[in-house]
Amino acid sequence: MDKQKVLVLDFGGQYNQLIARRVRECNVYCEVKPYDTPLEEIRAYDPIGIIFTGGPSSVYEAGSPHADKGVFSLGVPILGICYGCQLMAQELGGLVTAAQDDSAREFGKTQTFFETDCRLFRGLPEESVTWMSHGDYMARVPEGFRLTARSAACPNVAICDEEKGFYGVQFHPEVNHTRYGREMLRNFLYEICHAAGDWTMAEYKQQAIDSIRAKVGSGKVLLGLSGGVDSSVAAALLAEAVGKQLTCVFVDHGLMRLNEGDEVEAAFARWDINFVRVDASERFLEKLAGVTEPERKRKIIGEEFIRVFEAEARKIGTVDYLGQGTIYPDVIESGKGDAAVIKSHHNVGGLPKNVDFKEIIEPLRMLFKDEVRQLGRELGLPEYLITRQPFPGPGLGIRIIGEVTREKLAILRKADFIFREEIAKAGLQGSMSQYFAALTNMRSVGVMGDMRTYDYAIALRSVLTDDFMTADWVRIPYEVLDVVSRRIVNEVQGVNRILYDVTSKPPATVEYE
Repeated sequence: MDKQKVLVLDFGGQYNQLIARRVRECNVYCEVKPYDTPLEEIRAYDPIGIIFTGGPSSVYEAGSPHADKGVFSLGVPILGICYGCQLMAQELGGLVTAAQDDSAREFGKTQTFFETDCRLFRGLPEESVTWMSHGDYMARVPEGFRLTARSAACPNVAICDEEKGFYGVQFHPEVNHTRYGREMLRNFLYEICHAAGDWTMAEYKQQAIDSIRAKVGSGKVLLGLSGGVDSSVAAALLAEAVGKQLTCVFVDHGLMRLNEGDEVEAAFARWDINFVRVDASERFLEKLAGVTEPERKRKIIGEEFIRVFEAEARKIGTVDYLGQGTIYPDVIESGKGDAAVIKSHHNVGGLPKNVDFKEIIEPLRMLFKDEVRQLGRELGLPEYLITRQPFPGPGLGIRIIGEVTREKLAILRKADFIFREEIAKAGLQGSMSQYFAALTNMRSVGVMGDMRTYDYAIALRSVLTDDFMTADWVRIPYEVLDVVSRRIVNEVQGVNRILYDVTSKPPATVEYE
């Protein structure tokens, strides 16, 4: 590929793929590779810039991840973020230690002051908010570096050696909570790496189609189609690449929202694709009976999906490839390399070890949710599918805390339908990225019709985000919440209390399990 490229070296942090997303937002192509990528491979990749990510380790600990030190001799600009900044300092002669007292540790939104003559901060305010997450401290910066940002607790929030093109920040410019983080990354790309901005989603689409055709050849592909945004875009992309060699299988696992199975089938009946609907609700619910641990639920659901796909593949004949709508947040939260597992996604960490397919094809694996939607538009998908509210593959199974039963599913379906219906009536859909009801495992005393009740509490959740890696809770008007609360309690038997979740991500995740 003749396009300019940036290389992101992954040291195991949870938001690392966000960096790649931000770079691509600036129309610069990039890839994420492990921190221990051989120097010759890095040189062959020929990047115009390199970014070191954050990570959970401390650079001074034995066994902590380190890149080949020769990367600093390639003559390529480098930006170190959090752990990456500390690694740069340590490797080039500085000293990193554990913070000596709690005041030097910084977590969350932090007022930060910048030296705007530094090219990384050029054109930005001298004071703004950054998102900190570090417990270590640069006690001494390397020779040739200067300090370019500070906070009340930390005098060396950012460092640079502009002659060599080395920059380091202790905060996370990739997350939305850093007010001018995108502009800082853009400055690194355009002011420091001299990017041309020559990569677009149209380019990605064609590359993906060419790659799928080269891999599949004359083989057959089976795609697990949920009807959600990700699998719908994956279906359109695979259909354009291999046409009738694709069969889309919609597995109704009994964990769908009210009327959802019929709606998905109706939507895809208009498409010229091989579409198969499988009612597998009995087998899923049998497998989930008595299971309360979230990770185990996800893995059971993930394995059952595969087994159903394998059974359908045998009916079709020889199917070489299993297609999935896996996207970057799925991969990140399921853990990769040195990254911790937040929760196993059914199509990543929930996959069984043995899969009866030649290979799994995941054409969206490098994309975030908003990029998937962009790709959908490039493919000509209808807007109602592209903007459809996300629904997780494990469905209501991860919105029910504890054991999944038919009784709980019936309660949650009705409550969730009422919530979504009232949000639509109020015209609020466009002000939130995802909204749903979850059934807690908490039961409490209530009074209905002068009678004592001891019923479940429903939690309502609504978030606003553009990448699902970070998210803020939505301030739904009280009068709307009041209507939703009264309707659910009056219309859904088994519920006597409604809670509204006002937790952002982080520290919470969007889903409950």
